[in-house]
Amino acid sequence: MGDHEVVGVLLGAGSSRRLGRPKQTLPLADTTVLGWTLRDAEQSALDRVCVVLGGAADEAARAIRPARASVVHNAAYGTGCASSLLAGLDHAGECAAIMMLLGDMPGVDATVIDAVLGAWRGDPSWAAVTAYDDGLGHPFVFSVDAFSALRGLQGDKAVWKLVDDEPEDRVRRVRVRKPRPLDIDTWDDYEEVSRQLGVSPLRT
Repeated sequence: MGDHEVVGVLLGAGSSRRLGRPKQTLPLADTTVLGWTLRDAEQSALDRVCVVLGGAADEAARAIRPARASVVHNAAYGTGCASSLLAGLDHAGECAAIMMLLGDMPGVDATVIDAVLGAWRGDPSWAAVTAYDDGLGHPFVFSVDAFSALRGLQGDKAVWKLVDDEPEDRVRRVRVRKPRPLDIDTWDDYEEVSRQLGVSPLRT
């Protein structure tokens, strides 16, 4: 650990209420949705990676093969993604920043992660968000100076509100020239993400 490190916090603890089954465990090529996002995080230039599990934790854990990531369990996952972010933040310990990644957004690959990470390292700011061709999205970077604000968050959309409330000179926009990746909330999302990645979705 060190105060120069950037730690990836991959949120994979959702309860998948809208999908009706754990989206983390949906098949995606040779792995699962969560396994795909974890592999990209591990292949990136992030100094460390932790993956936060909660809903369907045992099934999700059995389906992933961490190469260098540590696994964190969030018993309070039902209260929203802010609790998982805080679990990851606690686990990260001493570091310069964390990068928040979503376990249901496979389109955020290692090239995107490294582009945002490199831009933040080159010009550190209080926080940074990814500016895609069609809007802002993940991943987010939060410097150590933002950690106290993160610890006050609650619920599902709290991080977005925090980012929206801060001026652009505090929350840097890092340009990535590609469409904003889909996160998987519905079965149609899963099928569309599979199509975009060139893999066959699970058939119902």
